[in-house]
Amino acid sequence: MGKRLIQQRRGRGTLTYKSPSHRYKTQVKHRSYDKIEKENVIYGKIINIVHCPGHSSPLAKIAYENGEKAYIFAPEGIRVTDIIASGNKAEVQPANTLPLKNIPKGTLIFNIEQNPGDGGKFIRSSGNFGRIVSNIKNRIIVEMPSKKQKTFLPNCRATIGVLAGSGRVDKPFVKAGKKFHAMKAKNKLYPKTSGVAMNAVDHPFGSGRGRHIGKPKTPPRNAPAGRNVGLIRAKRTGRKR
Repeated sequence: MGKRLIQQRRGRGTLTYKSPSHRYKTQVKHRSYDKIEKENVIYGKIINIVHCPGHSSPLAKIAYENGEKAYIFAPEGIRVTDIIASGNKAEVQPANTLPLKNIPKGTLIFNIEQNPGDGGKFIRSSGNFGRIVSNIKNRIIVEMPSKKQKTFLPNCRATIGVLAGSGRVDKPFVKAGKKFHAMKAKNKLYPKTSGVAMNAVDHPFGSGRGRHIGKPKTPPRNAPAGRNVGLIRAKRTGRKR
């Protein structure tokens, strides 16, 4: 009987593979979609810009006029002491948050909600932005960073601007140790060992056939968890025709 695969051990959720969330600043999302935001606007002041190991972009700490304090993703061009706004009647300016229906076509946005009030699910990593394309049949069409277009409900909120930290992916790691620590901060698996480089006890593709799989990469449809590796439920095999 072979050993459990790495993905099986990680999926079990033991302390070895647990994300170090105790080092993260907070969960970043839009403030609650309450009566103030639905009918008017609430203002806040940026009191600090901080780094969080759990996020690729810097965070801005906001003190709202009603006494609330929260973190938002920092867009490019903001600084401490700037005033931001959130709500239906907020102006279309960088770092302001308002519903998609109130944002003009062509505006750059980030941290878009999937459903109104969920706090933001899309475009949350450094340097990214989306663009509002059009408004069709009570749906807002947004061009995502991948250039694909996605539709959203008009009351879904987004923040105006471009996420800060756009040059992060341009700087090389140079050393494997730096890459290891960067991945460890978010509990990403690194380095990744190829299945054909393992022993037979560790992976179905491992052992004495050299660095060749020696069997089809598509497992049987009824394969158990330890055998279910490779091209799972593949539509096709071989080259694309």
